[in-house]
Amino acid sequence: MVTMTSANVRQDVSIQDLLEAGLHFGHRTKRWNPKMRKYLFGQKNGIYIIDLVQTLEGLQKARQFIYDTVARGRQILFVGTKKQAQEALKTIAVANKQPYVVNRWLGGTLTNNETIRKSIARMREIEQMEKDGSINALPKKEISKIRHEQEKLQYNLSGIADMSGNPGALFVVDVNSEAIAVAEANRLNIPVIALVDANVNPDPIDYPIPANDDAIRGIKLVAELVGITIQQATVEYSKVAAEEARKRAAAEAEAAARAKVEAEERKVRAAEAAKTAAAAKAAKAEAAAKAKSEKDAAAEVAKAEAAAEAPKAEEAAPETPKAE
Repeated sequence: MVTMTSANVRQDVSIQDLLEAGLHFGHRTKRWNPKMRKYLFGQKNGIYIIDLVQTLEGLQKARQFIYDTVARGRQILFVGTKKQAQEALKTIAVANKQPYVVNRWLGGTLTNNETIRKSIARMREIEQMEKDGSINALPKKEISKIRHEQEKLQYNLSGIADMSGNPGALFVVDVNSEAIAVAEANRLNIPVIALVDANVNPDPIDYPIPANDDAIRGIKLVAELVGITIQQATVEYSKVAAEEARKRAAAEAEAAARAKVEAEERKVRAAEAAKTAAAAKAAKAEAAAKAKSEKDAAAEVAKAEAAAEAPKAEEAAPETPKAE
C-alpha cells in the first residue's frame, strides 16, 4: 500500500462563483425537508435560499476528502442519472479515468458485485466476438439478439466496467433520485459526497455540499472543481507510487543479492560437509579394513599354533593296549 502525507487542497472558488452558477436556489417552501434547515439562509418569493457560506465550507471539506482518497490510490464513483447531471459527471469521470453511472443505477451494483462482474464479463465476451468476427458465424437472428444484449449491457455497465472492486467514495447529484445508490454505499460503509438540495435528507451523506442540484451550470462547476482535485491527487499518487516502486525494486534487488550470497554460502558449507563425510567414510572403511586384517592375522596365528600343538598331543597320548 502506498503511504503518503496529505496535502491541503487550495480553495480556488469564491461565493461569487457559486452565486453566479445558481447554486443558492433551493426548492419551493412547500417542498423541503426540515433536516435541511441548518443549511438554509432564508426564503425569497416562496423559494428557499441556500447558505453559500456553508456550501463553500462543505465543498472544501469534500474536495479535501476526495484528494486524500484518490492520493491513496482509490477511485471515486460518480453517480447522477438525472438529465442535468449526466453530461457533466460523465465528462469529468472519463477525463480522470474514474467510474461513473449516469444512465441507470442497477440495484446491487455495490452490494451484489459478483452478479455485476458476471454481466461485465458477458459484455466483454460479446465485444471480443465483435472484434474477432466470430459473431458473424452465427445465424442473423442470433446476432441481432446478442447485439441487443450488448447495447443494454453497455448502456448500464460501460461506466463501471473498469472499476476495481468497490470505490473509495461516491460523488452523488440528487440524493433523492439516487437513494438506492446511497443506501448501498451506507450499507458497505463507503463514504458518500453529495449535493444536498432543500428537499433532501442530508443524514445519510458523509460530506454534504448544500447546493441546488438542478442547476446545470452549478453541477458543472462543482464537477469541474472535483475533477481538478482528482487530477492533483493523481499526480501526487503517481509520484509517491513511483517512489514506492523504486524503493520496492531496490529492496527486491538487495534481497536477491543477499539470497545469492546465502546460496553461495550454503553451497560452500554443503561442499565442506560432503568432504568431511567422505573423509569420515574413508576413515571408517580404513578402520574396518585394518580390523579385518588384524582379525585375519590373529586367525592365522591361532591356526599355526593349533597345527604346532597337534604332534605334541599325539606323542603325549598313551598307547591303547592291543587285545590278545
